[in-house]
Amino acid sequence: MDLLFQPFTLRDLTLPNRIVVSPMAQYSAGNDGHVTDWHLMHYGTFAASGAGLTVLEATAVLPEGRVSPNCLGVWDDAHIAGLKRVVDFFRRPAGGMVGIQLAHAGRKASVAPPWTGVDALTSKDGGWAIWGASDCPYPGREAPIAPSPADLERIADAYVAAVGRADQAGFDLIELHCAHGYFLNNFLSPLSNTRQDEWGGDREGRMRYPLEIFRRLRAAWPAGKPMGVRISATEWVENGWDLEDSVVFSQRLKDLGCDYVALSSGGTSPDQKIAVGPGYQVPFSEEVRRRSGIPTVAVGMLSDPQLANDVLEAGQADLIAIGRGMLFNPRWAWHAAAELQGTMRVPPPYLRCHPSMRNLPR
Repeated sequence: MDLLFQPFTLRDLTLPNRIVVSPMAQYSAGNDGHVTDWHLMHYGTFAASGAGLTVLEATAVLPEGRVSPNCLGVWDDAHIAGLKRVVDFFRRPAGGMVGIQLAHAGRKASVAPPWTGVDALTSKDGGWAIWGASDCPYPGREAPIAPSPADLERIADAYVAAVGRADQAGFDLIELHCAHGYFLNNFLSPLSNTRQDEWGGDREGRMRYPLEIFRRLRAAWPAGKPMGVRISATEWVENGWDLEDSVVFSQRLKDLGCDYVALSSGGTSPDQKIAVGPGYQVPFSEEVRRRSGIPTVAVGMLSDPQLANDVLEAGQADLIAIGRGMLFNPRWAWHAAAELQGTMRVPPPYLRCHPSMRNLPR
């Protein structure tokens, strides 16, 4: 059997295969961050997809941490019931495992959904004040609020409270969002962190707050449940965060009990210059995995099943995350198993459509 279809264990959680559905923002939440029927349909599709793990979209730990007014939230106990409905769907036969990505959008918050232009929202449009590691603005946006030590404690408390709610909702795994120019990534990047206190300065100072957040979350999350981190391996900008920084950060995360890192890239600056192509981010995963010893998730244009499996076989990653490819083809895992040497879990109501079952009585 090809490696893509073999199980992988993180702490007490064993995934039935190495296929992960990436977090993908839907901009479809109801008032105040609540799950809607769209989410039940969207994630229900992936529960039936055969993927070993699905990670919910970036879910805000505070109202001001949403990317848009229509993003999911987990800052209130009232959110638990809706999130639990999604989790419960995954508990059906062949449903796979389900995680949640905890996030704060930082200085890239308060924008309209992408299909309306991703324009920054004013207070008249339903927007809100934005926060960053420092008062350094994202190009073309207003300057964010630089949090005081008291603000940083408040935000840290919100992350910890969100972990408790995620556990109550029944999630199998947490992924902490430290990528794509959002709040925790703002601290890591020298392009967005100009603080002169203990939370800024050199790489060690810039890593300090994200590492402290992870430390607190790991202590609050059940010991048997895994916790990973998504990072931007490089910002693709001169003098920005780079792969060497990511290796060091991943080593520090591993020391704190991190179970994996998902290696994405970019998002901090519109000046980024990215050479995009199939597997273009895999070298980041390979290098971090080799040098830090932490399991990695490779992401980015890996929807060719043979390429995905080759990455695993070559030891360049431990898991493969598919995002847009899964949106386009929610049965990607079934088709990959039919193309390669693998078996796939299929919900009983769909068994009659599977190629291996076509000759059975209907």
